[in-house]
Amino acid sequence: MALILNIDTAVDVASICLAKDGKVLSVAKNVREDSFGESQKDHGSWLHIAIKEIFEKNNLELGSVEAIAVTGGPGSYTGLRIGMATAKGICYALNKPLISLNTLLVMANVAKEEKADLLCPMIDARRMEVFTALYTKELEIEKEPAAITLNENSFDEYLLNNSICFFGNGSNKFRTIKKHEKAIFSDLKADASSMISLSEKSFTEKGFADLAYAEPLYLKEFYTPAKGPFTK
Repeated sequence: MALILNIDTAVDVASICLAKDGKVLSVAKNVREDSFGESQKDHGSWLHIAIKEIFEKNNLELGSVEAIAVTGGPGSYTGLRIGMATAKGICYALNKPLISLNTLLVMANVAKEEKADLLCPMIDARRMEVFTALYTKELEIEKEPAAITLNENSFDEYLLNNSICFFGNGSNKFRTIKKHEKAIFSDLKADASSMISLSEKSFTEKGFADLAYAEPLYLKEFYTPAKGPFTK
């Protein structure tokens, strides 16, 4: 049992969750809007302030934390770098262990009660691409995490004998092209509070990442549409 700070900056809405003994103490999300009503996406400027505030809210010192857990990918290239750098920085400064969790596994963790044989979290990766994987209800891997391009025949081999729950922000575009009686679409969303049972388990089993070598799981190369002196 431990006091663990969980950090999720892998997707569009960043969040943190302070948990003790596997139970939520506080959750904070970066859902503030600017003057145009658009969600703030600057996870970097939000994250450090949010961490400070969540510990103050619970009358705790940052040094009292026993481990830092972070979603290590796949997901937003910039978001993953921010989350991993922040988590590693705190771990180095406080000499605490780092727990790195697969983002897709964290997402699947919130869908275990869905009425489907397999769980398919999807993260939008532009155009018709998604980061995805397939899990059983026991969170065992059926299809390894990968970046794939969706089409109307995607996952047909698995749908022959299984119902599949598709969810996550990447599933919205699949919903428009996939018509199958065993394909179930859900609006389930994960955040840092979805990490706590997994991070607590990793802490108990000492499943820690190597601070010197831990890095995000990108699954694909970084792409930017911006043109400049260093882009083709």
